[in-house]
Amino acid sequence: MRFLQFLLLVFSPILIAQTLQLPKIYKGDENITNWMMSEKLDGIRGYWNGKKLFTKRGKILYPPDWFIKNFPPFELDGELWTTQNDFENIQSIVMTKNPSPRWKQISYNIFEVPNAKGDFPTRLLKIRNWLKKNPTKFIKIIPQTICKGQKELNIFLNQVIKNSGEGIIAKNPNKLYFTGRDKNSLKVKKFYDTEGKVIAHNYRKSGKLKSLVIEMKNGVIFNLGGGFSEKQRENPPAIGKIVTFKYYSFTKNKKPKFASFLRVREELQNDNF
Repeated sequence: MRFLQFLLLVFSPILIAQTLQLPKIYKGDENITNWMMSEKLDGIRGYWNGKKLFTKRGKILYPPDWFIKNFPPFELDGELWTTQNDFENIQSIVMTKNPSPRWKQISYNIFEVPNAKGDFPTRLLKIRNWLKKNPTKFIKIIPQTICKGQKELNIFLNQVIKNSGEGIIAKNPNKLYFTGRDKNSLKVKKFYDTEGKVIAHNYRKSGKLKSLVIEMKNGVIFNLGGGFSEKQRENPPAIGKIVTFKYYSFTKNKKPKFASFLRVREELQNDNF
């Protein structure tokens, strides 16, 4: 029994990371007519395996028992979220190992029912039917809108951004459940974002941060100087931290253009970056 528990502890993060659905980047020439689109919420992604809640990298989360009381015995995939522009608060609540009363601020916003039968609307119907008989205020289903074409996609994206949202997900509603990064699920933004590791700091004469020295997964190193508040410049992310930054394209040297700091990703710390 202890050996089995050990195996689950070691391999469950790998298995979860491999079996989730991941969107590709929308390039602009894909035919997304009659696809379903929804706001991409900027929170902590949560995978419910029917018993426990995990991050997308397979790290176990510790919500209070009252939060998951009426959760179903089948899988769910969604975003642990509060509201726009609240990532640091969400992260501080969700990533603690001690179940906190602050989880009352969190809702679990469902965008997929993994391994359920049928097309996308049918899969979502499974959780809708469950909630009719087992209501909980902590589970919400992300609203889906039918996209009639490129023009509607742009209108919807602009509205989301106007309301301080991050972007949208467009999804082929006719496909059976699939895993991995797939062309039938597309992430639509006006900018890109990715992660990098802090390897050094550059400071101004005043003692405040000028820029972080960031190493990306491909080994490219660059200075990240934009996007910091004065408070963050006084107390910048430590060396070794994984941070998310946005950018708009790459230079010929593969460095991100117009890069701007977004946040520290605590749920990615200690991963094999």
